Amino acid sequence: MTDVATAIEQQLLLNAVPYCGVDEAGAGPLCGDVVAAAVILDPANPIAGLTDSKKLSEKKREQLFEEICAKALDFCIARATVEEIDRLNILNARMLAMSRAIDGLTLPCQHALIDGNKTPETLLECTAIIKGDSLVAAISAASILAKVQRDREMLVLDAEYPGYGFAKHKGYGTAAHLEALQQLGPCPIHRRSYAPVKALLAD
Repeated sequence: MTDVATAIEQQLLLNAVPYCGVDEAGAGPLCGDVVAAAVILDPANPIAGLTDSKKLSEKKREQLFEEICAKALDFCIARATVEEIDRLNILNARMLAMSRAIDGLTLPCQHALIDGNKTPETLLECTAIIKGDSLVAAISAASILAKVQRDREMLVLDAEYPGYGFAKHKGYGTAAHLEALQQLGPCPIHRRSYAPVKALLAD
């Protein structure tokens, strides 16, 4: 897969095709928006250490977030809301968030490299790359922007909805989060379509 991803990138660069990397964060959590990012990196201004955001420490992700924002030719961070996740399902909401990120770029872009095995609806030609967040620098950068942005938002929501522990688990279904859900019940940012939340609402 590494060879395939490298070949795709090299072909785009060889043909001088402007491209972006796209990824999202927050499909698994029980609450909060799903956040996506699209990034056009500058080949003349490389960023060291880019990889899948999940493989990086929080401190390193924060550092790279600032470096990506400073060095990228263009980037856009977008989202699909909790309401859209519940209405469309998480897969379609992920695709919607990625479409919005791509469409939010201001520089001309002709191709989008997407992490995973599905591509969002967009006017650009797209290529899905499984484990692209580990194989393609632009996708890695998008992964980091989406992850850090969402984590920062969960810190804000932790203050707004105290008691659930959002600052620690970022909305994932940990034992502590599930226990808090049982005690406090769902709050406005919980995804009603997700099984643990749906079960509580049905009681």
